[in-house]
Amino acid sequence: MSTIPAALGSADSKRSFPRTGDSATAKTAAERFGILPMPDLTYTDIVAKATAPIYDKVKDQIPAIEWPVFAPLIYQINRLKKQRNAVILAHNYQTPEIFHGVADFVGDSLQLAIEAGKVDADIIVQCGVHFMAETSKMLNPQKTVLIPDSRAGCSLASSINGADVRLLREAYPGVPVVAYVNTTAEVKAEVDICCTSSNAVQIVESLGVPKVIFLPDQYLASYVASQTDVEIISWKGACEVHERFTGEELRKYRENDPSIKIIAHPECPPDVVAEADFTGSTAHMINWVKDNRPDKVVMVTECSMASNVAAEVPEVNFIKPCNLCPHMKRITLANILDCLLTMEEEVLIDPAVAERARNSVERMINWKN
Repeated sequence: MSTIPAALGSADSKRSFPRTGDSATAKTAAERFGILPMPDLTYTDIVAKATAPIYDKVKDQIPAIEWPVFAPLIYQINRLKKQRNAVILAHNYQTPEIFHGVADFVGDSLQLAIEAGKVDADIIVQCGVHFMAETSKMLNPQKTVLIPDSRAGCSLASSINGADVRLLREAYPGVPVVAYVNTTAEVKAEVDICCTSSNAVQIVESLGVPKVIFLPDQYLASYVASQTDVEIISWKGACEVHERFTGEELRKYRENDPSIKIIAHPECPPDVVAEADFTGSTAHMINWVKDNRPDKVVMVTECSMASNVAAEVPEVNFIKPCNLCPHMKRITLANILDCLLTMEEEVLIDPAVAERARNSVERMINWKN
C-alpha cells in the first residue's frame, strides 16, 4: 500500500467547513418557518413524569443530581420536534442524553445516510459532525437540514479537498477513487463512490479492478489493504480520536486482566487493530457486544459510544479508554433546542456540487440496499 502525503496539492487542504448556499436571495429557514420563543425549562412534575422512562434507561450513565438539568431540555426538544415536523438523526458518538433522550434515528455513518434518504419530515436536525449534515442535505435537497453547531468538523474531512482529488486523478489516471464518507461534499463530488467503515472492503472489491485510490483515512486504508488483494493508494489523513490509541495501551489492559475482550474501530492504527479480538464499524462493534455479551470489554473508539451501548446491555462491564471527539461534543441539548427555536444553523450546498456528490453517496447506498 502506498500513501500520498496530505499536502499533495493545495495550501488549504486543512481548512474549515464552509456553508455554501443555493442562492444569496433565498429565504432563510428562520424566514420560512419562523422563530419561536424560549420555552419554560423548569423541572416540573409533568417534565419528571414524561422523561422518567428515558432516565430509567440512562440512570447508570447520568447522575440523578444532573437529571433535573437535562430533563426539561429533553421534554421541550421532543415537544418541538412534533410542532416543527422535525426528526433528529444522532451518531453513535453523541452523549447518552442526546442518543437516548431526543434522537429519532441513531447509527453509524452508513445507517444515518440510509435513514436520511427515507426521512418524511420537513426538517432534519443532524446531531453529528458537518459532513454528516451535508450528506443528509444532498440526499434531501428539498428538506431543511440543521446542525446545532456548524463548527462540529472532522479532522479527516478537513485533511483533503476537491483540488487534491483532481491531482490524484492526474497522478493515477484511470484508477477509481473511493472516498470514506468522512469527507466534504466537495470531495464526494470528485470521487467515484463513497464507503463507510462497515462496507469499505466490499466496496473496494466490488469495483473489480487491481488498484484503487482510497481516501482520506490512512489507517482505514491500511485495514482495507490487509483484507483484500486490491492495491490501495491511500491519503495521509487520520481521525484525531482513533489515532491516539496505541497497541501498548491495549496490551496493558490484557496484562491486568487476560479475560478482557478488546474491540476496535478500523480508523485505529495497525498496532491497535492487531491487538483487537474484533475490528469493525461502530454499528458492527455494537452488534458484536450485543451478540457476544462479554463480561468485560474495551471499546476502542469514541468514549460516548460505550455509554450508549451500556444502557442496552447492563450486564456487560465497559472498560473505557476515554478519548472524546471534541467535534461531536459541540452538539448539546441546549444548542439542539436553540436550533429548533431559531432554525439555525442551516446546511446549504451548491446544487452543482450536491448533485455530483449525491451520485457517489447513492452508489454506496444502492450497492447492497
